[in-house]
Amino acid sequence: MSTTLTSVAAAAGVSTSTASRALSGHPSVLPTTRTRVEAAAAALSYHPNRTASALRTRRSGLLGLVVNNLRTATFHTIAETLQTWAAQQEYQVLVCTTDGSPDREAAFLETVRAHHFDGVVVAGSGANPGLMNELLADGRAVVTMNRDVPGSLAPSVMSDYAEASRLAAEHLLALGHTRIAAIEGPSGLTSGRRHHEGFVAALAEAGVPLQEPLVHRGPFTPAFGRSAAETLLALPEPPTALLVSNHEASFGVLPVLADSPLRVPDQLSVVCTEEEPFNGWWAPPLTTVDVRAECQARRAADLLLAQLTGPEGQQPEARAELVEPVLLVRGSTAPPR
Repeated sequence: MSTTLTSVAAAAGVSTSTASRALSGHPSVLPTTRTRVEAAAAALSYHPNRTASALRTRRSGLLGLVVNNLRTATFHTIAETLQTWAAQQEYQVLVCTTDGSPDREAAFLETVRAHHFDGVVVAGSGANPGLMNELLADGRAVVTMNRDVPGSLAPSVMSDYAEASRLAAEHLLALGHTRIAAIEGPSGLTSGRRHHEGFVAALAEAGVPLQEPLVHRGPFTPAFGRSAAETLLALPEPPTALLVSNHEASFGVLPVLADSPLRVPDQLSVVCTEEEPFNGWWAPPLTTVDVRAECQARRAADLLLAQLTGPEGQQPEARAELVEPVLLVRGSTAPPR
């Protein structure tokens, strides 16, 4: 039979309510009383009923994190950074990977509500604003990342995707490239749309016309990247430079380039967006626009904490914050021959 809070209170010589406050860290409990209660709980191997506590206090000590996957360094870094921060704040984080599915994301948000999670960070599909707003109305902390969520009242943090492509394109243009190809994400999603806007803007400012046959926009898959790269390399007049802003597609692009007789950067300069550990090991090392995933996660944590510790019932400001990317110039880019 498991030990109850009443047993702990009796052993410590206090009321059950005092024992509860002592174990929850309530400031009204004297340090000597808290020490006595904690010693009694340890001696009796008492483990609090978190579910019952959550129902009573509407606080569970749990946070949720939605990410599309844990394959890419960006999502992996976001998860690790938030886990580390949460542990310092004495929260536990449950991670849900959805592969970008709005339905799987919605199911997890329902779990967040049903099990009284204190908050959730959603680096996901860009859908489900209604569920997020319901969580906010119920006093739960919500922060979005990765994509715009039209209609959401939660604050958001994401990379400045347009600036990322602009930095990459401007670097290639400054080297003298004018025949620049781009492998991008879908036009209907935030990163794909904004990456394209930044790329087009940089070309326009340099007076270089956009060459539609050199632009491939498609899903976040290695298969799409492989197909797009093979098509570009097979052109009668191949590009002299390539910007891969579709990060998942880069896992298909890079093997094609490695198997090709084309020499990088002598015959083709290459820039990727989003840093991966292997970018510095690839031959030659890849010039990359770092979207600073750790910085994004730390800012999301700040916004989450502000809601968790703010006045009860106060709605957060629905502001959108953009994290400036950084261009890391390595050996995969050079002037055209």
